[in-house]
Amino acid sequence: MDQLLRHHGDVDAAPGLLDFAVNVRNSRPPAWLRARLAAALDELGSYPSAAQDAAARTAVAARHGRDPAEVLVLSGVAEGFALLPALAPRLAAVVHPSFTEPEVALRQAGLPVRRVLTDAEYRLQPDWVPGEADLVVLGNPTNPTSVLHPARTVRALSRPGRVLVVDEAFGDAVPGEHESLAADRETPGLVVFRSLTKIWALPGLRAGYALGAPELLARLAAPRPPWPVGTLVLEAVQACSTPVAVAEAAAAADQITQYRDWMVRQLGALPGVAVHQPAAAPFLLLRVPDGRRVRAALAEAGIAVRRGDTFPGLTADHLRVSVRHPEIAATLVDGLRAALAG
Repeated sequence: MDQLLRHHGDVDAAPGLLDFAVNVRNSRPPAWLRARLAAALDELGSYPSAAQDAAARTAVAARHGRDPAEVLVLSGVAEGFALLPALAPRLAAVVHPSFTEPEVALRQAGLPVRRVLTDAEYRLQPDWVPGEADLVVLGNPTNPTSVLHPARTVRALSRPGRVLVVDEAFGDAVPGEHESLAADRETPGLVVFRSLTKIWALPGLRAGYALGAPELLARLAAPRPPWPVGTLVLEAVQACSTPVAVAEAAAAADQITQYRDWMVRQLGALPGVAVHQPAAAPFLLLRVPDGRRVRAALAEAGIAVRRGDTFPGLTADHLRVSVRHPEIAATLVDGLRAALAG
């Protein structure tokens, strides 16, 4: 298996570099969330309880208009990907370019995987997915292209006997969460993964959840050990699902959109830089000439960007850059201008 599939942005974000490689909004969680997690520290002397798990699932269910039985709390969406082999597909189809861990997990389990590339504009073409695939995995919005597929197009992948897994790790960064299937209880075989990592700056905690029919979630969870998620994860999931937290995330999504629009204008004005549009996520996909040299020049200037050639369907001339406040992003714009001129 290609080891480049295990490459992630945290590898590119070497210590001391200004980080445009990792898609986490802030350097730490908001004060109110840190305080709530700190208040739960005294509970670490006990095993996570069924009551705590139920409270977290109930909060998520209320947030998405679902039943608590349709919620599975995860140790990050990465755990959800690691559990995919439990579905035992005869043929898995993974849509690319996209986050690579689902393919890694399936291939490591010895399961057959078919890569399905999007079109030239990175749009999903449901007819290109093999009809015999009984597991289909895709991201929406998609990492690293920042493409948001229409919900109706994603639903078109559903068919009897197929599990459709939609990675919505960046779903809460989309204003209004339009095109999200998190509240969809009708599409057969649908499982949606959601993450707390990006908006809430919790990559060190590993918190997320899956949404789907109870029988599907039971199949997914079958290999899990006892107490698969910790007390602080359950607390964070509950805290970030309250109406107040959801409203805060919605305001953050609006802010991200403003910052992204600024970056699109500035980066798109640089000679030789192509910014893929439309973009819907808290990152942008760029295409630059002589990408390896440009990325090295940026690193030399103290700026980290995510290499694109580890994503199937992209090349060394592709770079992914995180959306940041214009005062910070101006450094990237200036650094890229200098790198291109060098």
